[in-house]
Amino acid sequence: MENFYGQQHQALQALFSTRELAKRVQESIVVNEFTDAHRAFIEQRDMFFLTTVDHRGYPTCSYKGGNPGFVKVLDARTLAFPSYDGNGMFLSMGNIVANNKIGMLFIDFETPQRVRVHGEAKVLLDGPLMEMFPAADMVVQVALTEAFVNCPRYIHKYQRIATSKYVPQSEQQAPLPPWKRIEGLQDALPEHEKEAVEAMGTITPEEYTELVMKGEG
Repeated sequence: MENFYGQQHQALQALFSTRELAKRVQESIVVNEFTDAHRAFIEQRDMFFLTTVDHRGYPTCSYKGGNPGFVKVLDARTLAFPSYDGNGMFLSMGNIVANNKIGMLFIDFETPQRVRVHGEAKVLLDGPLMEMFPAADMVVQVALTEAFVNCPRYIHKYQRIATSKYVPQSEQQAPLPPWKRIEGLQDALPEHEKEAVEAMGTITPEEYTELVMKGEG
């Protein structure tokens, strides 16, 4: 981890007289193996933020949610998480195929606490890991580069209310998301979803916007 800081970081550290502080912080918290504390924290989370970089060089930040424990630390240098049904764009997954370097931010808004993970990822379409994540379209396996706890002082405290009804559950079928009912999309949907929309009826873009504003989207 000798190249953890680039010249641009060191220049700002020099400007604000934090070169030695930054060095000490890195030595104190940045590790290349998951500790027991990291594992426990990560596997208790029901969401995280994922950063990837696209073919144009633009970073993409995506929210990923599931049941608590949907991210699994497989060993001291490896974790995995599922990619569930989305909007068909596959922005994060496609980015990983082209550029395997990713960042992950895990936050507990109630405590508060956070852990950051950098690693090299690969997208799996089959194999034993798929069996660990029911209803996953794909699984992402991440080889750890570094992990570290971040100071939580600017994290606002929020209370968790409920699990999203769209998170896949082994005992029940997740409901159809309303955006798939927006007029003009139906001919592009898979056949089984076309049948579901036909049974429920379509909605206008304006009606969908109203649902989103009410937190029902």
